[in-house]
Amino acid sequence: MQSPDTGLNLRSLVTDDGHLQLILKEAPVPEPGDDEVVVRIEATPINPSDQATLIFPADVTTGKTSGSGADTVYSAKLKAGVESRVKPRIGKPLPAGNEGAGTVVKAGSSKAAQALLGKTVAVMDGALYCQYRKVNVMQCMPLNEGTTAREAASSFVNPLTALGFVETMRAEGFKAIVHTAAASNLGQMLNRICLNDGIDLVNIVRKPEQVELLKSQGAKYVLNSSDDNFMRDLTAAIEATEAYVAFDATGGGDLGSRILTCMEKAALKDTELPGPYGSNIFKQLYIYGSLDMSPTVINRNFGFSWGINAWLLTPFIQKVGPEKTQELQKRVANELTTTFASHYSDEISLTDALQADIVAEYSKQATGKKFLINPSL
Repeated sequence: MQSPDTGLNLRSLVTDDGHLQLILKEAPVPEPGDDEVVVRIEATPINPSDQATLIFPADVTTGKTSGSGADTVYSAKLKAGVESRVKPRIGKPLPAGNEGAGTVVKAGSSKAAQALLGKTVAVMDGALYCQYRKVNVMQCMPLNEGTTAREAASSFVNPLTALGFVETMRAEGFKAIVHTAAASNLGQMLNRICLNDGIDLVNIVRKPEQVELLKSQGAKYVLNSSDDNFMRDLTAAIEATEAYVAFDATGGGDLGSRILTCMEKAALKDTELPGPYGSNIFKQLYIYGSLDMSPTVINRNFGFSWGINAWLLTPFIQKVGPEKTQELQKRVANELTTTFASHYSDEISLTDALQADIVAEYSKQATGKKFLINPSL
């Protein structure tokens, strides 16, 4: 067990011999500035967005682990074709971990910092796969009394992304949403938000059991993209809901294009002779994930009134501003154990996160398999 004066930090390193390594570095627990606090991290999830830095460049089928404790090292060969992308990373141990929660163990002199001392807080940063982290008080979300670190570990990325989808829909004048990878933790949150707020949501999943999962949670429209009648059923759902904005977590393949095609068919339902430019209803596809790393395929058979853009949480927060962000965070804090509850299949330590068999599991990003790192283990 580490001394309270030091803590372990997980780092992802690309080496000059074509490998990715996960290593642990011991560092002193820092002293906070006036408006800073030091948080003992007790729960931090492994999200798809974290894996871009953590493990994405690695061919995990070649992964091996050596050493133990603070000397544990995971090493795997780089995937073919990523060498140029990761060249700037060579020799630079990078942190990972965008969100987490824990106890404030040191606080600066400001009133805001002192108010957090001894409290459990949620944190958004970029280096939370560690035992202790110094952050500005503005990076902390105060929690309602009795909220545990495990309950608060996923307070930012999924909750604010799901709320961001709804806010984007409203701001752009749409009435309903199409969402892919809908059985994920984020997708289940979005379903609960839409049920609570009276918004129609068209959920797209890949397996029959995922259809049943969402329907058991009250979802009205749940479609399996593997079904023979998927395109017909998706068109009918869009006709019924007027869902002309979609948020796609897969990124690669042609699913986004198929969604736009069904939107166009729904928009032309009562049109006898469509013009050469298709319907006048604007159709928007946002790509916010990369679960499918293959090229994005667009078959342009959905007219000329459409848009395809990326959607990321940080630019959204910057766009809506601090007042709106605080409003959304307050809702998250009040509904952490209901609307925004996260469920984890596995809880692991920092050293566990470097074990080859465990890396192979969490790198799959499989629905229903969400890993939580508890650095205090």
